[in-house]
Amino acid sequence: MAPRSSKVERRTKETQVDVAVDLDSGGDVEVDTGVPFFDHMLAQLGKHGGFRLNIKADGDLTVDTHHTVEDVGIALGEAFSEALGDKAGVGRFASVSVPLDEALVDVAVDLSGRAFLAYGIEFAPDTPGLGTPAFEPQLAEEFWRAFVTSAAITLHVTCKAGRNTHHILEASFKGVARALREAVRIEGGGIPSTKGSL
Repeated sequence: MAPRSSKVERRTKETQVDVAVDLDSGGDVEVDTGVPFFDHMLAQLGKHGGFRLNIKADGDLTVDTHHTVEDVGIALGEAFSEALGDKAGVGRFASVSVPLDEALVDVAVDLSGRAFLAYGIEFAPDTPGLGTPAFEPQLAEEFWRAFVTSAAITLHVTCKAGRNTHHILEASFKGVARALREAVRIEGGGIPSTKGSL
């Protein structure tokens, strides 16, 4: 089987992002975005997804963290899509429920070739950010939207229970990681679609 890996560079006036992904090489993760809580979440994605993941981002954090978070999502989605190639043999669909203490998050994914995000996690507008510089909880939705758009996948994330912001967000990242791990797993040899392509 050909290596399922990719490297993507994204350069704008707001950010410089470098991403490397290997879908079949184990969970070794190096992340440095300048946003410590975001780094923590991305580390969950690589570790629990079973991906080798290297992300380096330099962004305009003096403005806020939004540009960095969104552009990492774009670059990671592009790298993920390239690494998947034609998706021959993948499981394609996966779903999982992940608890973290009082939090419970359901995730379903389809490597459909169609970008769609259904994000059922809501935080009050005045919910404090996490870490320094602050990761605003609402930015998680922006990250996932950027990721699924670039990766061309369908993703549903639903919070079933939870009170602690950190727990809810971490359960969601772990949930997506585990669902992606199952969806990208090679199960056969053909394209898992009646259309013949994804």
